[in-house]
Amino acid sequence: MRILVLGGTVFLGRAVARHALAAGHDVTCAARGSSGDPVDGVRFVRVDRADPAGLAALTGDFDAVVDVARHPGHVRHAVAALAGRVGHFTFVSTGSVYADTATVGQRVDTAPLLAPAPPDAEDPELSAESYGACKVTCEQLVTEAFGADRVFVCRAGLIVGPEDPSGRFEYWVRRAARGGEVLAPGSPDDAVQLVDVRDLAAWIVAAAERGLTGTYDGTGAPTTRAALLADVVPDGAELSWVPQEFLAEQGVQPWSGPRSLPLWLPLPEYAGFLTRDVSPSLAAGLRTRPLAETVRDTSAWLATAGPEAGRRIGLTEAEEAEVLAAWRAR
Repeated sequence: MRILVLGGTVFLGRAVARHALAAGHDVTCAARGSSGDPVDGVRFVRVDRADPAGLAALTGDFDAVVDVARHPGHVRHAVAALAGRVGHFTFVSTGSVYADTATVGQRVDTAPLLAPAPPDAEDPELSAESYGACKVTCEQLVTEAFGADRVFVCRAGLIVGPEDPSGRFEYWVRRAARGGEVLAPGSPDDAVQLVDVRDLAAWIVAAAERGLTGTYDGTGAPTTRAALLADVVPDGAELSWVPQEFLAEQGVQPWSGPRSLPLWLPLPEYAGFLTRDVSPSLAAGLRTRPLAETVRDTSAWLATAGPEAGRRIGLTEAEEAEVLAAWRAR
């Protein structure tokens, strides 16, 4: 197949391009080229998606297109430029499109969505809600342009694995390598839900090959934080479980960023964010590898990519020690 990846230079886009190449497809990646380099073997076209004519260098027809955009304007320009030249279109959306983050076990076909952002919205990174609203608009633009019978909307969940630029999963891999007493947030039974970037990429390419259409959640089945840390933290390490209320008192932030514990979200308001029912996705061909394999390969990537790999977020060693000391002295 002739496959166009709009993006293809960072994380999921790179993984999709790499997997499509390995499957024998002719792959073109179109991006600014300022966020990363395309994988070897693809045809790279430098484009400016903010320009209505920015995709003019893309010529010919494509059997399949994969778009990871978050700006409605970029999607609007793409569907106009590619009209009549696309067979199958995959739009990679996000679980942040859902309006209800509290209800456990929601399904893609019944969960309520955020109100869409205006089609000319330009900055979906101001907050999680504005990001999700922009993705809702992008989904609508693609479906309206190409028709539901040619569009696969993949609402990606928490994506982890080698080359992850967010630093969220990487925090735990680095922390485990340091050893010692490990601060674990919340309860061992709290839910965690994620997907290896390579598994999601393989499914996206397979969807293009099979002509899969419809809307699906792109993440694995929920597991517990205890099970996650059992695969990440080496045997013999001491896990100290600290309740979320105490973490909040100590100024520890959830999810990401400085002084945070990545992948932790406050309950009950986010009880549904990482507990989605993904049985339709698994029935539609999504396959997920053991988490221990993701941990191993992420660790290997960090070891070979050097000290500049990834993104350092989360508690520093001193901050973690400070919170643990306060917990023991309570």
